[in-house]
Amino acid sequence: MSSALKEWRQYVSMTRRIILWDIDGTLITTGVIGRRALEGGAAEAAGIDTVPEVSMGGKTDPQIIAEILAASGVPDRLITGLVPKAVATAQILLAQGRSRMVAEGRVHPGVRNVLERLDAIGGVRQSLLTGNVGANAFVKVETFGLAGFFDFAVGAYGDDDANRDNLVPIALDRVARLRDERYSLSEVWIVGDTANDLRCARAGGVRCLLVGTGKEGLDSLSDLSPDFLLPDLSDTETVLAALLGT
Repeated sequence: MSSALKEWRQYVSMTRRIILWDIDGTLITTGVIGRRALEGGAAEAAGIDTVPEVSMGGKTDPQIIAEILAASGVPDRLITGLVPKAVATAQILLAQGRSRMVAEGRVHPGVRNVLERLDAIGGVRQSLLTGNVGANAFVKVETFGLAGFFDFAVGAYGDDDANRDNLVPIALDRVARLRDERYSLSEVWIVGDTANDLRCARAGGVRCLLVGTGKEGLDSLSDLSPDFLLPDLSDTETVLAALLGT
């Protein structure tokens, strides 16, 4: 074994990180079924015939549904009560759409390799920080064979708080309570694909790696200032150096 490799392994063995992954646009794309599930949930809950299209990138499921209802002309006083009903229906529709998800969706370049490499490092814990409600988050990553990489119990989800900017403290509190692990903010990374992911990271005081694999693409992120910006996760060594470096 070369001295450089020995040094790298020794360094990695001392690394402590919690990596909080976004799902849509970062790990996978679900094709149209992810959008259709939320739209269908909103339509059924409110009796809407024509569903307006709203931007969904980097938002929570409850936030998206509330925006759909508002754009459909549903009075504000009714929206709060309709959102949970819409979310419940959306969960059913998404689960029923697994086969379509597989047919139309995909795992983004390099994702599986990066997850596998991080999974092999004892000091690294991987979980999810996503706008998806917990049930939808599990369905999506499980459908594409990624569920085994994540400690779901310590993640933070759209049903924890409709405001994504509030999710980092939730995840850090959970990993402290459930795993007795406390991370300094410099040991925490969010990996995402939108400006909303970066804003969430900054609100939580943690670091952020953005990739250009989402719907908005790399150009939309070029004026932002994440800690790292990559076109995708295909360069495994570069990604690991970013997330595990000082």
